[in-house]
Order: sequence, then structure tokens, then C-alpha cells
Amino acid sequence: MARDRSFDGRFFFGVVTTGVFCRPSCPARHPMRQNVRFFQDVNEARHAGLRPCRRCRPLCDPQAAIKDLCRYLEEHCEERPGLAALAARVGLSPFHLQRTFKAAVGVTPKQYLEAHRVRKLKKELRQAKDVTTAVYEAGFGSASRVYERADSRLGMTPNEYRRGGGGVSIRYAAIDSPLGLALMGATDRGVCFVQFGENREDLIEALRREYPAAILEPAGDSPPPPFQQWLDGVSGHLAGAKASSDLPLDIQATAFQMRVWDYLRTIPAGKVQSYGEVAAGIGQPTAVRAVARACAGNRVAVVIPCHRVVRRDGESGGYRWGVERKEALLERER
Repeated sequence: MARDRSFDGRFFFGVVTTGVFCRPSCPARHPMRQNVRFFQDVNEARHAGLRPCRRCRPLCDPQAAIKDLCRYLEEHCEERPGLAALAARVGLSPFHLQRTFKAAVGVTPKQYLEAHRVRKLKKELRQAKDVTTAVYEAGFGSASRVYERADSRLGMTPNEYRRGGGGVSIRYAAIDSPLGLALMGATDRGVCFVQFGENREDLIEALRREYPAAILEPAGDSPPPPFQQWLDGVSGHLAGAKASSDLPLDIQATAFQMRVWDYLRTIPAGKVQSYGEVAAGIGQPTAVRAVARACAGNRVAVVIPCHRVVRRDGESGGYRWGVERKEALLERER
């Protein structure tokens, strides 16, 4: 009655008046109870003289179909198949495919295809003789389209990525906060590094490990206005004055990490959610461990507020920069 998709494949139901059998999640109108029969598998349903529903297609394994479709998209990332063509390939309606694919993978087929193109682009940028060749080999129609959205795809332009971050300038400044020493680094696009540490030298070395080919330079006494504004935002948050979740970021991430991090920035200051609540909030309630890994991979403390995520029982759980600091951050925000 709830059309719960988690029961798909575990049993089937048939309607004797219409002569069809369906998945539990079939969107068709509910039949009268006295006309319903239940079956453990499709063979039982067929033996009872019922045919498969054309709407929910019970003979099609949606999870297997989605896996096959993912492989197809990866092998044909240079092509641009439409949603209708992809749906016909797996025997689903375009709407059902879009919904099923996103539920299983976390992104739409178009987003999955583009993400794979970006992965291929990164590989080609390291190997091809020039940027243009890499762009077309990865399946992008033009270099201009890649440059237009380079920030969200690569965190830098294709040329900068090709050079391993070489030529990218990162300014940095130390922050003496009530929660300990921190270092903020930023490009001209936004904040790319905020971490806590025991001393300035170790923090600068950590920044260098994150961006080995970048040009690192101290901010000095008169940094550019945007940098000073971002630095004030982080410093103010650490001092308990204001939140810094609206600061611009210049970071590289997978599509899933970015979805988690974007969601974390919507949690109000001083409030907490469990890893399960965050997973449900991004539309993937079973991805609790993946959410935890995304939080652990956060390189921008405070700005991406992973300290607002706790265990289901309300305990603090882990924190990259220490549980005591996590609790102190929450207390200051409250």
C-alpha cells in the first residue's frame, strides 16, 4: 500500500481482474483487496496465468539495468544520448529512469555522464599534448564550455590543472583563535584551505602538501580586500562572532562530496544533525558511511561545517581536528 521500493524483487502481487502482476512499488491505482494475489517470484505469477505489468515492468531488474547503463555511459561518454534513448535502452519510461537512476546513483544520467567526462578530461589533461586535444578526447563539444564552468568542475582552469596546480597563487595567513592556531589559504576565486594545527610551520607544510605545485605566498600586512574579508569571516566565526558558511570556496570535490558539503552549509549555526539525517537530506538515506567519508575529507574547517554532524545517539563522534574542538565550536555557535 505504501509502494515501498525496498520490497521490489522480494515479492510480486497480481490482480486477477486485470490479469497482470506488478512490483510492490507499481504506481498504478490500488486494486480491490479481494482481487489481489501474492507471489514469491515472477514464475509463480506467470504460472497463475498473469502477464507482467507494462507500467512497472516487473521482469526488468532496475538495479541491474542502472548498473549496465552506468557502464554504457562510461564507455560512450563522448556521445550525447538523450533521456528517451537511454530509457528505451533499459526498457523504462524516461520519467521512471530519471527517478530510478537518481535514487540509485545520487545524480541524474546527464550529471553522471558529465562527471565521467570530467574524470576523463583530468586524465587526458595529464597525457594529451595540448588542452584542446584533451577537451575533445574527453567528449566535450568545445573548449569554451569547459572553461566557462572550470571552477565547479576542476577547481581551476584546464591549463592550471594540466600543470598540477602550477601557476595558481594561494595566499595564506595564520589565525590565533580561542580554539587554537589556524591557517587560511585562498586563491583569487575563494577559500581553499582552513585547518587547525600546533604551529605555523606545520600548517604551511600541510597547505603545501594539499597544493604541491601552487605558488604559496603569505598575505602580509595589506592583503587584497577580498582576502581580508574572507579572513575576517573565518576569524570572526572562530571567535564566536558570526558564521562563515557563505564564504566562496575554491575546492576540488566529487559530485557526491559537493552535495554533502553544500548541504552541511545549510545547517543553522549551533544546530546538529546525524549522519543519517544528512544522508536523507541529500536524498540518499542509505549513504550514511559515504556521508561520514565526505565529512572526513573536508579540507576547509568551519567554512564547511562538518562539526555540526554527530552520531545518531547524539554523541559528538569523530572530528578531523579533535573532538574537544568540535564541541567547543558548537558551544560557541550556540
